[in-house]
Amino acid sequence: MKKEEINKRYRKQKKLLDRYNHHYFNLDAPLISDSKYDKIKSEVIEIEKNYPFLVEKKSVQDQVGAPVTKRFKKIKHSIPMLSLSNTFDTIGMNDFISKVSNYLNIKNKNFSFSSELKIDGISASLTYKKGILIKGLSRGDGITGEDILENLKTIKDIPKKILDEYIPEILEVRGEVYIGKKDFKKIKKNFANPRNAAGGSLRQKDPKETNKIPLKFFAYGFGVINPMIYKKQSEFISKLKDWGFNVNPLNTLVKGVEQIERHHKKIENMRPSLDYDIDGIVYKIDDLSLQKRLGSTSNSPRWATAYKFSSEKAISTIKDIIIQVGRTGAITPVAKIEPVTVGGVIVSNATLHNEDEIERKDVRIGDTIVVQRAGDVIPQVVSVDLKKRKKNSKKYSFPNKCLCGGKIQKEFNASTKKQDAVRRCNKGYDCSFTAKEKLKHIVSKEAFNIDGLGKKVIDQFWDLNLIKNPSDIFDLNFDKIKKLDGWGELSTNNLKVAIEQARNISLNKFIYSIGIRHIGQENAKILGSFFKSIDQFQKLLNENQRDEILKNLNDLDGIGETQIISIKNFFNNSKNIEIIKNFIIKLNIQNFSEKNKKGKLSNINIMFTGSFRKISRSEAKALAENFGGKVLGSVSKKLDILVVGNLKPTKKKIDRAKELKIKIYSEDEWYNFLNI
Repeated sequence: MKKEEINKRYRKQKKLLDRYNHHYFNLDAPLISDSKYDKIKSEVIEIEKNYPFLVEKKSVQDQVGAPVTKRFKKIKHSIPMLSLSNTFDTIGMNDFISKVSNYLNIKNKNFSFSSELKIDGISASLTYKKGILIKGLSRGDGITGEDILENLKTIKDIPKKILDEYIPEILEVRGEVYIGKKDFKKIKKNFANPRNAAGGSLRQKDPKETNKIPLKFFAYGFGVINPMIYKKQSEFISKLKDWGFNVNPLNTLVKGVEQIERHHKKIENMRPSLDYDIDGIVYKIDDLSLQKRLGSTSNSPRWATAYKFSSEKAISTIKDIIIQVGRTGAITPVAKIEPVTVGGVIVSNATLHNEDEIERKDVRIGDTIVVQRAGDVIPQVVSVDLKKRKKNSKKYSFPNKCLCGGKIQKEFNASTKKQDAVRRCNKGYDCSFTAKEKLKHIVSKEAFNIDGLGKKVIDQFWDLNLIKNPSDIFDLNFDKIKKLDGWGELSTNNLKVAIEQARNISLNKFIYSIGIRHIGQENAKILGSFFKSIDQFQKLLNENQRDEILKNLNDLDGIGETQIISIKNFFNNSKNIEIIKNFIIKLNIQNFSEKNKKGKLSNINIMFTGSFRKISRSEAKALAENFGGKVLGSVSKKLDILVVGNLKPTKKKIDRAKELKIKIYSEDEWYNFLNI
């Protein structure tokens, strides 16, 4: 079949799928049978697999239901609905508890946890005023949700009015909307799975249509409560039952890792018999005062984690081992395996992580292996079945060169005082494989977030020499793109608009996007706060100014020797400087905007030395920032207050602070100053 015919066939079948999806998920009125739908979808997926350039935004295989309609009003959550950190084994659970213990500076790790089953449904938030349900939101992106109040009101498990004279003035209840397995069997011809059915039903325009679907609701937590009168997570959960909410009967209190492990195995064994899908158990610190102290990172609460159930495993054989090059030059070995289904997904590649892992597991080409999807996401080789090893098998020899031909090596880690496990190519943009991965990072959601310019399109444009450097993104030949297979007037114009919008980017996102090793999103924010503007940041491009700037970075709390060395190495590369200069010219980079918390420490720079009796250094830092202060990493003229802990403070820092006549507080004086 010719390309023109393939393109025409793809567009036709894709259009049909979009129509059927709309009727399935938005109108609850399927037009064709499951078997006919599956046949069309399989054909479209097969075409996409063989001709990836046809995919404009998202592969049909990655699509869930129908696109979210614009008919629902968007409302910002009063408190963000953050995602949870994940834990996969006993080691991970111990690590989570240790982090909690260290942050709180509490040696006893025998915390009480409220355990709650992690239902595979749709998260929702309900707000009550004086007991009356006044607002109902979907989770959305965690910051903003959709107003689906009328649809939520159709769910019998959700009280419309709470009769309790002692109910808080404002009460926000959070929970999960789901469909039971038995109920789903009655309607499964209309939906892909129970979660899709719940999500599609909540997005119905007409609540009467939602009412036809047997939706259920498990309440599990809260957002805003005013006044806050509860002291324990378990106390609040118990109150939810009194108010008429459906709370999972398998939720319970556990204490310590041993109880957690016993409880986790018990629920995992019960998993097949439950009438709803679960993929793990959420463990929350039960003491709400400790939850408040622990707070959250930018992504997840420090006081909770989702302990996932064991990943599904499968048996396969290794056909070959190849290497892949990442955006930081990291060389990752990948096993090409006989295709096998793992957790409902066909897997043909599995990561081997690094050279040391290959040697530790003694992985060889031709081996029979156990493969799993770690956290149900990344396929990885777990182990080798040595009993099935062939006599003529040979050990894999890790290459000493990158795919670009450049030398690869393990770097010395200044923090661990050991060599890294990963080999790297350090040619940066001079390595075409690294350069292409850097481009994929630049257009990613966390960086420039250019809709329509995903990984597959970068591959396509790279092969056609349309994009080789970041600046090329903003100099694309759209007339040429319009004529390419899989591209037309509409898709080209959409891409053009998306790229134009992406020219405007915040300083911290720009810093993150350029792909300096060891500079993640949080580090990029710290650097953005330091430089303030792109003009100041560009001084790093000047060799005469660079050393002085790098020296000043030592003042920043959160930026250590590892990050400073990485920044230095990045800007010591003349190719990197050329690339970044040309990139900046094409952009409108906005000054760093910082929401300064007003408080007793507004516009005050603070530093801590030594350990504290009552709290950890991490909590002390968070406390200072909550009062509006800025935490520095070294003693300088910029410092206003040095807080000295009782245990092992650095004498050199104290002497330097005295020399500069900086105000010095002891731990107790610090608490008195903050009145806490």
